[in-house]
Amino acid sequence: MVDREQLTEVYKENLEEDIIKAISTFKHINLRQAFDIYYSSKLADQIAKGSYGIENMDAKYLAEDLIENEPELFVK
Repeated sequence: MVDREQLTEVYKENLEEDIIKAISTFKHINLRQAFDIYYSSKLADQIAKGSYGIENMDAKYLAEDLIENEPELFVK
């Protein structure tokens, strides 16, 4: 039987990976830059904590939301 906590953790990891890929695509940056931006964001903290149920939302929507609401992360 699959442990629900393990399943949730795998889902979060896949969601984070999809968000990072979407950021990379939307902003035309490499995956390493997108990785750094994502893990510097409030969104990463919210997903890790399970805040507001956002971990159940679409990765592309979450990436667009991060880009719109945290533009300071994209300044070089």
